[in-house]
Amino acid sequence: MSDISPSRSGGRAARRAARNAPLAQHLRPIRPGLEGGTYKPLSEADMQAIHRAALEALEEIGLADAPPSGIAHLTGAGAILGDDGRIRFPRSLVEDTLAMANRQITLCARDPAHDLELGGNRVHFGTAGAAVHMVDAQGRNYRECGVQDLHDAARICDTLDNIHFVQRPMVCRDIPDNQEMDLNTIFACCSGTTKHIGTSFTEPAFVPKALEMLHMIAGGEDKWRERPFMSNSNCFVVPPMKFATESCEVMEAVIEGGMPVLLLSAGMAGATAPSTVAGAIVQAVAECLAGLVYVNAVKPGHPAIFGTWPFGLDLRSGAMTGGSGEQALLTAGCAQMHKFYGVPGGAAAGIADSKLPDMQAGWEQMCSNVMAGLSGCNMIYEAAGMHASLLGFCHESLILGDDLIGQALRCVRGIEVNDETLALDQMRQVCLGGPGHYLGTEQTLSRMELDHVYPALGDRSSPKEWDELGKPDLIEKATARKDQILGQRSAASFDPMLEKALREAFPIHLPVQ
Repeated sequence: MSDISPSRSGGRAARRAARNAPLAQHLRPIRPGLEGGTYKPLSEADMQAIHRAALEALEEIGLADAPPSGIAHLTGAGAILGDDGRIRFPRSLVEDTLAMANRQITLCARDPAHDLELGGNRVHFGTAGAAVHMVDAQGRNYRECGVQDLHDAARICDTLDNIHFVQRPMVCRDIPDNQEMDLNTIFACCSGTTKHIGTSFTEPAFVPKALEMLHMIAGGEDKWRERPFMSNSNCFVVPPMKFATESCEVMEAVIEGGMPVLLLSAGMAGATAPSTVAGAIVQAVAECLAGLVYVNAVKPGHPAIFGTWPFGLDLRSGAMTGGSGEQALLTAGCAQMHKFYGVPGGAAAGIADSKLPDMQAGWEQMCSNVMAGLSGCNMIYEAAGMHASLLGFCHESLILGDDLIGQALRCVRGIEVNDETLALDQMRQVCLGGPGHYLGTEQTLSRMELDHVYPALGDRSSPKEWDELGKPDLIEKATARKDQILGQRSAASFDPMLEKALREAFPIHLPVQ
């Protein structure tokens, strides 16, 4: 017996050590690119009806205000310029475009470990937006945001497992020159995270200098074109059914520069889009189909994300309702239409109308994030940190959102049913002469990290334990985590020689970190 005991102890110790070791990426209970698509608010007949209505809108109504270059591209592809100046799209042109459009996209990151494979029902959560205020969660007030706040947000995102990409969530209000703001946005984000980044450009004339900066960061234009780690969030339309002239010119410039494009249609249901959920989806789909024709007329097969972002509206007050059930349905319905067309798509979710990270923010953020994930939306934008209907961004809420999205991703992963998970062998061992419970069994211990997601900051202690721990507060815990992250050097920091070269070549406002 004495010979056997150490062996058993060593075996238990080895198994315990194995359980405590970080799981391989493919074994983690949640991870980027989990397959959604189980939630389908639209029937097949519904999707066909939306498709027919969108085609009819494109054929009969069309879009106004295309720039001269856009008119040339679109009419060259087969669109029709009417006497009223509107561009109309024959059904055959839309169908031909869908046949040639890029069906699978890899959004590259500076670190290839963070590359995102878009297509099918693969789900990714990230930030986005153009908030003009920072939310001070401790002081319970708002202030204008600046380039340091943006850099800090990117640094925080770089450490959060469930934030898979970083589209610029706020504007640098401390930089009045628009070109300098665009360049500093790139610098602040790229020096803060090695994940894929999204940004916008104010004017087409600003794109060449931005590409020059990106070429330097990548190590040359050839390396940039091989692995473009930044995409352009492009509001190419001004709903309802008008092209945004300057944004279209930006889009042409970034396509030429090899940058993936998010075709972003953001109508407001009841104001700049029909008030019904179905009608808002029809208009967003029609506008994005027009955008897809535009992109492929400029460069066939160029990577483009079908960005249907219709937003809800409180018709009593005119306020945006980003945290409503209607918003969740808009996003989920749009995700189904992405799958209907078989193109990579994105939509907005996780927005809080609440001004602070409180209970209202929790229910608003979780409702739409879960439904967007279950619907299989490829790119879920604005998923964490956004408050006051996109007017405010909060670092603490971003950190808490990582926990929230973790639970949403667990819902996306769903229930695995197989011989092991049905657990009949466990039931026999436990019930027939066993201990009568499953606590501590090898099967329970071996799957505790595979099946379960444990919150980093969420509190699951008993009331007694909570009291003994000093009644920890979620916001205080998130602030402490923020301070810990920002107290360390960013893992995405540029090589000193590169940073020196960038600061000499461009008007960088971010202080040396």
